[in-house]
Amino acid sequence: MQPAAAKWYDRRDSVFLEFCVEDSKDVKINFYKSKFDFCCVSGTDSIKQQNTVDLFGEIDPKGSKHRRTDRSVLCCLQKAVAGKSWPRLTKDKSKCNWLSVDFNNWKDWEDDSDEDLSSFDKFSEMMNTMGGNDIPDLDGAEEEHDTADSDNEKMPDLE
Repeated sequence: MQPAAAKWYDRRDSVFLEFCVEDSKDVKINFYKSKFDFCCVSGTDSIKQQNTVDLFGEIDPKGSKHRRTDRSVLCCLQKAVAGKSWPRLTKDKSKCNWLSVDFNNWKDWEDDSDEDLSSFDKFSEMMNTMGGNDIPDLDGAEEEHDTADSDNEKMPDLE
């Protein structure tokens, strides 16, 4: 038995944890107030994977759920106390080699309002879909461009 690799991220009401297991079978997840157990058989080699996580904060076991796909198992852990950020997933401060932060979904929401987050989402979407080197003027202010900008000069060859 080995632990399944996983990524996690924090939101106001929930913590999301995605176990990266392909072709999972016999998925068993038990949610408790301060921990949860994950177990499955994955891949063509039928590798048994198991994780037991003592959580940083408490969750609502009845409000927590999971969804299995061909490539992963996504768990939504509903926080017992909404609006309190979790600096880490586990109660223990030591690093788990099977666990990483899902930076694609991470948002630092603790100091932001919902309006700020929607602006952040729009900005992220724009940056992801934008091509080339042209950066749009986001605040409507115009800047004077200096033609003698040092960034436009040729770099000297390395010796």
